[in-house]
Amino acid sequence: MPAPGALMLGALALPLAATPLIVAARRWPNLREAVTMATAAALLACVLALWPAVAAGARPGLVLLQVLPGLELALRLEPLGMLFALVASGLWIVNSLYSIGYMRGNGEANQTRFYVCFALSLSAAIGIAFAGNLFTLFLFYELLTLVTYPLVTHHGSDKARQGGRVYLGLLMGTSILLLLPALIYLWHLTGTTDFTAGGIVGDRLGGGALAALLAMCMFGIGKAALMPVHRWLPAAMVAPTPVSALLHAVAVVKAGVFSVVKVIVYIFGLDTLAAQGATDWLVAVAGFTIVAASVVALNADNLKRRLAYSTVSQLAYVVMAAALLAPLSVVGAALHVAAHALGKITLFFAAGSIYTAAHKTEVSQLDGIGRRMPWTMTAFAIGSLSMIGLPPAAGFVSKWFMLSGAMAAQHWLAVGVIVVSTLLNAGYFLPIVYRAFFVAAPDDGHGHAHGEAPWPIVVALVLTASGTVAMFFAPELPLALAQQLVATGR
Repeated sequence: MPAPGALMLGALALPLAATPLIVAARRWPNLREAVTMATAAALLACVLALWPAVAAGARPGLVLLQVLPGLELALRLEPLGMLFALVASGLWIVNSLYSIGYMRGNGEANQTRFYVCFALSLSAAIGIAFAGNLFTLFLFYELLTLVTYPLVTHHGSDKARQGGRVYLGLLMGTSILLLLPALIYLWHLTGTTDFTAGGIVGDRLGGGALAALLAMCMFGIGKAALMPVHRWLPAAMVAPTPVSALLHAVAVVKAGVFSVVKVIVYIFGLDTLAAQGATDWLVAVAGFTIVAASVVALNADNLKRRLAYSTVSQLAYVVMAAALLAPLSVVGAALHVAAHALGKITLFFAAGSIYTAAHKTEVSQLDGIGRRMPWTMTAFAIGSLSMIGLPPAAGFVSKWFMLSGAMAAQHWLAVGVIVVSTLLNAGYFLPIVYRAFFVAAPDDGHGHAHGEAPWPIVVALVLTASGTVAMFFAPELPLALAQQLVATGR
């Protein structure tokens, strides 16, 4: 078997290497998409091959380039990065299968550009997962924003261009104006930006300065969508549904909350932040984001808009759980990266399936659709259970750890937020499931001619729904990585 360093380079390079092949096969769609699927499978194989070493406690890495003393372009794999890499690479395969059915079923233009940008996005996501320091993470983070911009503006309409401007402006603006100065200051303060067990800040900063620097990082990581820097996410819903799935489940928002947890654990350090009480404000901001986004989702009739604000809320769960600094809550934060990915990609797949087969986009149009599209709406129901945090879905496992951590820390505000938001989640998801299966469809003059979407779409959403249930019954792999993160990050 190749050395871990070679496997890491291979995982980073595979999607890049596939892009000229995808372009060369542009006149033969079957070949083009076969290249995409084969590359996705090879990427997952590379990532899986790294798992035994990380599980055994190894932290493989390599330096690609030394820019300045203490400032290197470097890769290093630890438990949280392993979890993110597994999520991104595993879901790329399913999303690629889904994209074949969706892009062909809706006659989308510029499909070759779509697959090229998707591959580039996965390479950037793997770079973020494998980043050995904050400088490397920042570079791949910015690259991810740039290569996903053409996907957001894919349709080329005025609305798409406007959504793209909001997307690019907010994400680049927050990272350049907040995260980059924080990175430079950390390098000046400590002489390094390496991700280090226990953090690198230590006792160099007092409570107020420490909280201010943490705030620059948290709001500078705009992909985590903390209010008020969340508006890029609903604005980006003008993109095709496979892109929405990429944004919400595979790469973009996961890169955001991954970076938040990574910075809290490996740059500031759990014990340092706890000793200074520097995260109380962050718990409050994340709690407000959770509840406020849930209220917006509750009142949204457009299905993708409802799902978008649900994502804003669910991401804030990860931020709040990490900010609690309790070992159980940090485990819950890491688990929710995987649980939310599986559940939310299922929900977006279902939304795209409904649009492709029935051309419906509003919640108020979904009466009786579960009888016409049972596979799609059953998968939607499973994804909904995961977002609410009910068994037998993965979201129950991560929310259980978050709630246990909040109670162990006696942080009753966080406990209240989790309880109230769970009720709100039920309030905006369960009525969709109810009207899909238990309300008769209106007579729209077209009868009941339409059924399920094309088979690649249905297979993909069944796979992700099955994964959501599987993680509930067998959470050992992500749980082991999450527990390793806490054990080695103190």
